[in-house]
Amino acid sequence: MRIDREEKAARAEALFREGYNCAQSVVLAYAEEMGLEMKTAARLSSGFGGGVGGLRGVCGAVSGMAMVYGMLRGYDRPEEKAGKKAEYAAIQRMANRFREAEEAIDCRPLLERAGIDPSNMPSERDPEYYAKRPCPRLVREAAAILADELNEQGFGAPSQTPAGA
Repeated sequence: MRIDREEKAARAEALFREGYNCAQSVVLAYAEEMGLEMKTAARLSSGFGGGVGGLRGVCGAVSGMAMVYGMLRGYDRPEEKAGKKAEYAAIQRMANRFREAEEAIDCRPLLERAGIDPSNMPSERDPEYYAKRPCPRLVREAAAILADELNEQGFGAPSQTPAGA
């Protein structure tokens, strides 16, 4: 069973518009595949919004891709050298796809490019916020890229199960 790219992209954007941060929006869109309750997924990813706690580092949507990928396809033992190498390569591919589409993977330049002051204070979520911010588009992009990567790797095939299942 393939992951529906458009459904995940739309779900991530809808979650962002509900008030979840960028990282939470991507992670929550994949909570079912990870076998996580929404509350657990939201808490796990809550500190990664705004480029990790509002520091404007790596975009939370990109961090969300990495978190989901790790839960679904990551390695869990230090001696798994091949697994670590494969996971890092996949995350780098996804980050590079995001960078190709958006010209950056860090929150600060993504906001600045949109003419947004990258101060680390959370902004009021009103219609003006959603009209100006690139974030709804960014979470859509990240969720879609993640679906593509997982589908390319055959996630959902009978031999693939979520971590901890």
